[in-house]
Amino acid sequence: MTDGEPMAMYAPPVDENDLQGLLGARNDAARALGVAVAGPLRWGYQGRTLGQAAEHPLHGRCWLRLQSAPADRAGGKHWLGAEQSASAFPTVRRPALLALHDHTTGSVAFRAELTEFVTAPVCSPEPVLRAELRLPDAWWANLRTELTTIAATPTGRIAVRQEWIDRAVPQYTGRPAPAITHWTTAHGDLHAANITCEGPWLFDFEGFGRAPAGYDPAMLYAYSLLAPATAARVRTEFPVLGSPTGHTALVVVAAELLQSASRGDHPELAPALQALVASLVL
Repeated sequence: MTDGEPMAMYAPPVDENDLQGLLGARNDAARALGVAVAGPLRWGYQGRTLGQAAEHPLHGRCWLRLQSAPADRAGGKHWLGAEQSASAFPTVRRPALLALHDHTTGSVAFRAELTEFVTAPVCSPEPVLRAELRLPDAWWANLRTELTTIAATPTGRIAVRQEWIDRAVPQYTGRPAPAITHWTTAHGDLHAANITCEGPWLFDFEGFGRAPAGYDPAMLYAYSLLAPATAARVRTEFPVLGSPTGHTALVVVAAELLQSASRGDHPELAPALQALVASLVL
């Protein structure tokens, strides 16, 4: 992870048992992996994960991340994402996975991931970009290279299903569901809080898998709509977004983010997403 600012940070779990469970699992993992943790606790979305800087006797400064799941559901896509992405994308600039530790307490399973520590700051403290980014041409060229590599990597993992598209696109956008004919591998959660302003480095590959072609640039664009100059730069750097393939990816991403907005996540983005949907030729 990174110690630069800004950095995404959410609230801890509301349930005290969940809170203490993750803190206890962090302590168990630190002992098992031989690290000393220090510094601010970084909670993930809805308190589902916990991250903290750690010091390892051989690797030096690292990042320790915990996730939890009911023991009978451990081993799913997100559970295995860090491990599988490490082998799937060896040339993509992402924090190296150094070690894993699994532990089960009662009915709850925990997975700890020890990764390389990255000092470069992320581009935004949250997925929705609110301030314009001033990034050099080389940064954009490097991002295109990384996404091209990811898209060309074979995988059996699924990030977006046609069945979900068939249901969600009409429900949340009012547009007909497109039948996807061109699928590629996607990072699956590409937004400014998962990309550093230097490099760039890419974080949080837990949801990677097959998705409509153009899905990653479409996601980055949709999350940038409140920063119009940066959104325009995304469209310039990724011409696929102006094509029929790109319009299909954009309506799928818009449906996903409008669904999230209906649940209370970044509702302020909804008007811009609705305007985007109205502009698409499908």
